[in-house]
Amino acid sequence: MHIAEIRERLRTAGAAPIHEQYLLREWSQGETFPSRRKPEEFLPRALRTILPQLKADLAALVALRSVHPSQDGSERLLLGLRDGQTIESVLLPREGLCVSTQVGCAVGCVFCMTGRSGLIRQIGSAEIVAQVVLGRQRRPVRRVVFMGMGEPAHNLDAVLEAIDLLGTGGAIGHKNLVFSTVGDLRVFERLPKSTVKPALALSLHTTDAALREQLLPRAPRITPENLVAMGDDYARRTGYPIQYQWTLLEGINDGPAELDGIVRLLKGRYAVLNLIPFNAIDELPFRRPTWERAREMARELHRRGVLTKLRQSAGQDVEGGCGQLRARSANRVAGPGAQSLSAIGTRAAGHAPGAADQAQR
Repeated sequence: MHIAEIRERLRTAGAAPIHEQYLLREWSQGETFPSRRKPEEFLPRALRTILPQLKADLAALVALRSVHPSQDGSERLLLGLRDGQTIESVLLPREGLCVSTQVGCAVGCVFCMTGRSGLIRQIGSAEIVAQVVLGRQRRPVRRVVFMGMGEPAHNLDAVLEAIDLLGTGGAIGHKNLVFSTVGDLRVFERLPKSTVKPALALSLHTTDAALREQLLPRAPRITPENLVAMGDDYARRTGYPIQYQWTLLEGINDGPAELDGIVRLLKGRYAVLNLIPFNAIDELPFRRPTWERAREMARELHRRGVLTKLRQSAGQDVEGGCGQLRARSANRVAGPGAQSLSAIGTRAAGHAPGAADQAQR
């Protein structure tokens, strides 16, 4: 279901724009509408008649299947959709929520469990907002990050429709709506024109274009240099720093060549680099570097002029990597096996990008 369908139902029942705005605000903020006024005081009779069914339909968009609390304060939520598919949301410390935008994902990042299942279906804009509503029923939510299952750029209309409602009636500050993407030209075309302009998080993961193609096999072929250039342009348009996401994989993207590449690309930029140690997954062949190694990288990047934050992957103690809950609930793991690790590791162990590497691409 999409938010546009909810609006159409309201209008068909006689809702004026002020009624529509009020009811969508109540819903997106997690209230049982209408909460502060009696319906007969201001809603048309025909509209009052449909509210019980509409309320039931919205409540059925996502259902809580299971809760997986972590010692770090996060809660991994397995959610069921009306067609029987499952997705994941994560309640984060400090009033944050990570939501899913697709069932599965077509990008196929080799270190991500979600990508192993491929894309199953898109999530409607109302289903996206319903994840926020459910999260707000459990605890306050003042920050929403679109970093769960799926690639938001591949469901762009629905994601932008959800962002528009959350950034207006949903009372989420625009900088606290974080659109995460591997990089897609449509994102850089559409987001600057949106009424609600979210913050942007770009999945970088490496400064080596050839290695990035291996790690993100079906991402658009945008070089790290061009991705950073487009991120810089968006930062200037919005006044928000760009977040660059870097999943740390031991022996693959944590070496000296990558540190040099990060400094080359990000020093002096209006940006922050998030170093995120890999959330270990039994079915995948990758390893997370030691915390000491991750801290050493962050310190060196700081010394060399790159604003860096070392993030702790949420839900380590409950094996809560993106897609793990869904995979366990389905009792299956699909996708390619572990044989790609040796090839990726061999490529990553090479020298820093230079003329010889350029000739091989």
